[in-house]
Amino acid sequence: MASTSAVNSINIKGEFIRRDSVFRNWITADGSSGFKAEKGRYHLYVSLACPWAHRTLILRKLKGLEDIISYTVVDWLLGEGGWNFTDQKPKCSLDPIHNAKFLKEIYLKANPDYSGTISVPVLFDKQKCTIVNNESAEIIRMFNTEFNEFCATEEQKKLDFYPEPLREKIEEVNAWIYPGLNNGVYRSGFARTQEAYDKAVREVFEALDKVEGILSKTRFLTGDTITEADVRLFTTLVRFDTVYHGHFKCNKKRIIDYPNVWGYLRDMYQTSCIAETVDQEHIQKHYYASHKSVNPLSIVPIGPEINFMEPHGRANFGQK
Repeated sequence: MASTSAVNSINIKGEFIRRDSVFRNWITADGSSGFKAEKGRYHLYVSLACPWAHRTLILRKLKGLEDIISYTVVDWLLGEGGWNFTDQKPKCSLDPIHNAKFLKEIYLKANPDYSGTISVPVLFDKQKCTIVNNESAEIIRMFNTEFNEFCATEEQKKLDFYPEPLREKIEEVNAWIYPGLNNGVYRSGFARTQEAYDKAVREVFEALDKVEGILSKTRFLTGDTITEADVRLFTTLVRFDTVYHGHFKCNKKRIIDYPNVWGYLRDMYQTSCIAETVDQEHIQKHYYASHKSVNPLSIVPIGPEINFMEPHGRANFGQK
């Protein structure tokens, strides 16, 4: 049976271990992979609460693919049956393709013998009736280049969030931000021993200190333009003070206590249409209500109130 647990795995030290994504096919512009980029062929299943799924919605927006790739938002509550579909909560909707009740049914459509974790995002091929990919890091790269023929504007077509000259630097940044921060907050929150928590939370703030240092010198992580590294970091930062600080016990500091990271977060939030992809109601209600092992009574806190639209003052950052 497929696993629906929010906690992928806990080792003997009480450490949270995230399982790798399983579906790893690739959409290509020319179709050489067996999955050709086409309008209306692919569908995204996402949670607005999930930082990994959030990445894909940001790239879909930035590249102008809203009319090319449709999407469905699952219920923010991750219950016993896993991610489910509902039309009774804001921005959520029923499954338009299979009329499935749970996301695990989509996984079983793709592979009747599937027994792995049921996660979002899911990029589904309506033509072949299968899951193409469920790894956000790969989906955003597909959206970045393989659908350029269909971008809404020439400007969006030219946008490249993984440019060749910066790829080495992007990979270097991703390599420590993912374990220390993106996944580090989960390793902290789902730790089952003091030792595991201490190790994970220390690495979270070591990563944040390093980010603060970088952003004291450059507007974005790899220079003066947004890359995928920034998108990957943003989806963690925008959840930090509202859920990770309290719910996952990452409470040594808040993002607003880091002058450069806080300015950068507002800068990213206010860029283009990124703010439209953020839904703090889904974020807070999901984490606090779904993770019974962390918050047994599922009480959702009232705050904090954070103004991401405050002027960030970084538009001319680094310019003399």
